[in-house]
Amino acid sequence: MDIETCFEKLWKDYTTLNPSTEEIYNALKAKGNDIINDHVAFRTFEGKYGIEHFAQAFLALGYEAKGEYTFTEKRLFARHYEHENHDLPKIFISELKTKEFSPFLQDIVSKATASISSEQAAAEDFFLLGRPWPAKHAIYQELIKESEYAAWLYAFGFRANHFTVNVNRLNTFTELVELNNFIESIGFELNDSGGKIKGSPQDYLEQSSTKAKKIAVAFEDGEYEIPGCYYEFAKRYELPEGGLYQGFVAKSADKIFESTNKY
Repeated sequence: MDIETCFEKLWKDYTTLNPSTEEIYNALKAKGNDIINDHVAFRTFEGKYGIEHFAQAFLALGYEAKGEYTFTEKRLFARHYEHENHDLPKIFISELKTKEFSPFLQDIVSKATASISSEQAAAEDFFLLGRPWPAKHAIYQELIKESEYAAWLYAFGFRANHFTVNVNRLNTFTELVELNNFIESIGFELNDSGGKIKGSPQDYLEQSSTKAKKIAVAFEDGEYEIPGCYYEFAKRYELPEGGLYQGFVAKSADKIFESTNKY
């Protein structure tokens, strides 16, 4: 699979599952903006299908591992990857430190991932596998008590958790606060955990995101509406030594994760 096909497939899955994200994309296009993706993010469980496995497809496409991040409270670890062509989005992959949770959560994750076949695991588009395991809404509800992240991953499986608009490359918005006002004006709620804008020019990165809208998901025990994916917006600042900052800020990303919370 080539890079163009990879991101086309990811975008199609993301917008088909979450039509509201395409509404924002189209609204920005209608304002005369060229939209470049800053990064695409994924969630997974540590272990056999952790970051190392997840990243293989992107390494094969020319990406290289860069920054690493730890989220103590949420018990997550993450790494981001960059391509030498900076017009291509960065890849941000996080994993749940499953072993730090209850035996119940560990058992659910173990049973879920055990259902992944060797053929599925070896697929070049493993990052689009979706949810290959049977899931129950009752279990989803129990997982939320320990980890919203785990519950979301259990319900949706392996796919893009969010895409991110590169604010620096927009034509009609230069400041994140202006873009946020526009997003709210067209009927979307922003994640205000830690403030609507996370980070600052002093961090060399500002981020905001929508609250994930609820979408219908089929579980074994019925169909339920739960928070799906969200859309993020990132503005990067010039480093003292030159060039835009390309990494991430853990304290900001920690709050961005909460965009999929059940509000």
